[in-house]
Amino acid sequence: MTVKIAVLGGTGLIGSQVVKILQSAGHEAVPHSLSTGVDLLTGQGLTEALTGADVVVNLTNSPTFDDASPAFFQTTMDNLLAAAGSAGVGHAVVLSIVGVDQVPDLAYYRAKVLQEDILKAGPVPYSIVRATQFFEFVEAILSWTADDTTVRLPETPVQPMAAADVAQAVADVSMGAPLQGIRNVAGPDVFALDELGRITLAARGDQRTVTTESAGMFAAVPGDVLTAPAGSVIAPTAYREWLGRQG
Repeated sequence: MTVKIAVLGGTGLIGSQVVKILQSAGHEAVPHSLSTGVDLLTGQGLTEALTGADVVVNLTNSPTFDDASPAFFQTTMDNLLAAAGSAGVGHAVVLSIVGVDQVPDLAYYRAKVLQEDILKAGPVPYSIVRATQFFEFVEAILSWTADDTTVRLPETPVQPMAAADVAQAVADVSMGAPLQGIRNVAGPDVFALDELGRITLAARGDQRTVTTESAGMFAAVPGDVLTAPAGSVIAPTAYREWLGRQG
């Protein structure tokens, strides 16, 4: 059966891949974003985007990771659920972060918990896909605490995964019945973040030194909460394999 799926944030890194996977599976997946005239913050274009949709996937993200992010998720989720409820959408899917509810010191993580809570309390049957950090963002993470000679990283354990595997996980959930709960997905390998930095720099031929110290956003993460909990779906793509394909 062909399902009509509205993908908000459907032109981004994950969304564009989700749309392709869903279309390849024979579904009517339609990408929506600011560039197509849909604005979740104002509600512009939202009613039209959700008309006739069976499923809505929300992959939009706050433009900042700071104290402004809760307001973004509050407004966008209120708008989304009001429109989805009115349109009779039968399944709402959002992408979140593994361990997000165990990192209260990070404003952005608190904001994502708020997003999840609004979805759970809303009128639309739902699914939450929690993913670990993306391979594609590792270099950005390194840049936050780097200068010309040194990259400063904590020993925080992480279990990153490829964006393509995240997209597959989101698409799989979107094509199924609402979970009324959470599916955790993670990559196959756990790394200390400083070790991941060294592996990445070596693969790039980057001569900078990684020093292990409490620096950057992930220094606030307690223990191993960002790694896969029991029952997680483990994605197939390994980081070193992925790095080797990047040229």
